Amino acid sequence: MSLANDFQVFVERLNPDKLEEMNTTIGEIAKKLNKEYYNLDKEDKEHMYVVGSVGRGTAIKGVSDLDLIFDLPEDTYKKFDGYGENSNGQSALLQEVKNILKTRYPKTDISGDGQVVVIEFTNYKVELVPGFRQKDDSFKYPNTHNGGSWKKTDPLPEIEASKKMAEETNDIFTHICNMLRAWKNNIGFKFGGLLIDSLVYKFLNENEEYKDIDYVDYFNMAKAVFEFLKGLDKEQTYWYALGSNQQVYNCDNGKFITKANKAYNIISEYNGDEIDINERLGEIFGKEFPENEYLLESEYTVVARRTEQFINQICSVDIKFNLKIDCEVTQDGYRPFYLRYMLRHGILLKKNKSLKFEIQGSDVPGGVDSCDIYWKVRNVGDEALRLNQIRGQVIKTNSDIHRERTSFRGAHYVECYLVKNGVCIARDKIEVPISES
Repeated sequence: MSLANDFQVFVERLNPDKLEEMNTTIGEIAKKLNKEYYNLDKEDKEHMYVVGSVGRGTAIKGVSDLDLIFDLPEDTYKKFDGYGENSNGQSALLQEVKNILKTRYPKTDISGDGQVVVIEFTNYKVELVPGFRQKDDSFKYPNTHNGGSWKKTDPLPEIEASKKMAEETNDIFTHICNMLRAWKNNIGFKFGGLLIDSLVYKFLNENEEYKDIDYVDYFNMAKAVFEFLKGLDKEQTYWYALGSNQQVYNCDNGKFITKANKAYNIISEYNGDEIDINERLGEIFGKEFPENEYLLESEYTVVARRTEQFINQICSVDIKFNLKIDCEVTQDGYRPFYLRYMLRHGILLKKNKSLKFEIQGSDVPGGVDSCDIYWKVRNVGDEALRLNQIRGQVIKTNSDIHRERTSFRGAHYVECYLVKNGVCIARDKIEVPISES
């Protein structure tokens, strides 16, 4: 296939895979709340708003969050607002909605805290905001922190702007939003969905030549997108959301800008020469990007592709949190070093070293102990083939430590994944280049 066809296959592979199941859930929740608050029987759409990436139409395969707002009656607002200052009527409202939904899902984990009622299904999580639609079509919603207060959100113009841009660009807007989500999930860093969509919206309005392109132009478009992202200011506090102009905060110190710079450098190396551009695009976007069918493969490559396992073959991937791993390198008679330090300083990793890979930090709520922990060791190259040590399986250990030993030269790597409720929510990777002894 041509590179243009590969991009078409890629974006088709990113189509969300849980929408039918989610739509059933939306209807069930709407019917329950409509019956309770409006005395409406079997009404599965009224007063329910699908927001977030699913509502904006930019969700991809593996999406793990379904964001909803249910518009409650004004009398309900008056009831809970009447609790008075510091009495936290907002918390009481969340608990009431939680208890109502608990009668519909008695065996499902449901909690109400902060601003949402959370329903933990097997394949995805529902975050339901009990809100009150205002005359300007924004929503007032409860915030339980610091004694309770009411906040405002304005998702409907964001949905409208997203869908309008998708129509104007023949879904190019949606494709770019999807590609950036795939990139985020593959590399493993936080990059909020509303921020992704807002920056893609900004990119297309500033680079209108990409609003009407064919798949043959997607490579140059992807390069331009990463150039745009890497040029943003890491110190910028917030950007404005598409449609609503709400402030979307830079919550992770602009890490996506650093990652975009690396992706741009990878993609910029290709100038039509013998570089396998599909392999490079796979490094950026992940396994969903097609391999080059016509590339002459070595025996190693054939065996490697047959044996390697990927985390998205085991569970959905929707990266929401950070994970950091490192490796303590030791040898009898020598003081230990950490591998990332060695890599930064050009210190060679030689054979016959003991390796202790360990999780050094994560911001997953509840800590890493609340997740299933998977490790993957990948041995790369002809030496791995000769010794029958290619490996590449994803193994569940539920241990924050994984031990190995350097045995033979090659550009190996190790990955770690945190999985919660059937979704990989954090991942990290470290290169393990082993030289001759």
